[in-house]
Amino acid sequence: MNADLPSTAIRVERPNKTLRELALDKVRDAIVDGYFKPGDRLVERDLCAQLGVSRTIVREVLRHLESEGLVANLPNKGPIVARLDLNEAKQIYEIRGALEGMAARLCAERRDPAIVEALEASLKGIRESYAAKDMSGVLSQTSGFYQTLFTKVDRDVAWGVVNLLTVRINHLRSMTIKTKNRDVEGPAQMEKIVEAIREGDGEAAYKAALDHVARAGAIAEALLAAQQTAE
Repeated sequence: MNADLPSTAIRVERPNKTLRELALDKVRDAIVDGYFKPGDRLVERDLCAQLGVSRTIVREVLRHLESEGLVANLPNKGPIVARLDLNEAKQIYEIRGALEGMAARLCAERRDPAIVEALEASLKGIRESYAAKDMSGVLSQTSGFYQTLFTKVDRDVAWGVVNLLTVRINHLRSMTIKTKNRDVEGPAQMEKIVEAIREGDGEAAYKAALDHVARAGAIAEALLAAQQTAE
């Protein structure tokens, strides 16, 4: 053994995520991004081949996604991609409106330039992702925008509630961000939130947040209603 080499010279570094977590991320992203569509069957054998993992891991992934509401297990059919429910979507947007409006108001009342700077950075990232047609980037930067909105005013419990709904929110958001002119309208509506926060106008920030959520909710509800009619 070469005494000059450190004892860690050839150590295999553990990845930050387990194989199960990596597989979970891949299947979740495939559903949110629309690679697997609502109603598609999720066959264990096929997923094993596509992911390059064992059936045990695939089953664990499917159980986890079922708990998140992205997968449904139907009798005599097995796991499928869950269909987005119109009533559930309405409730999610109601919760978003209440919590995001509150957070926007508190951010404005805090009058902290660091909050505005962080929100502007996320908004810039959203616009750049839209320009690059990077929808995953849009989702990621949008999540960052709202994380700032909640955590910069110490509303970690409210952010925790939103996080519990993040997968379903992103599933809905992945539809709305692709609609016509949303790449312009969405950031413009978010800019109004930032402007009100910059001005320290809590009421305007609250209303801008509600307007943004209401518009996104209307788009999602129209898309889901059309899907249900087609089915």
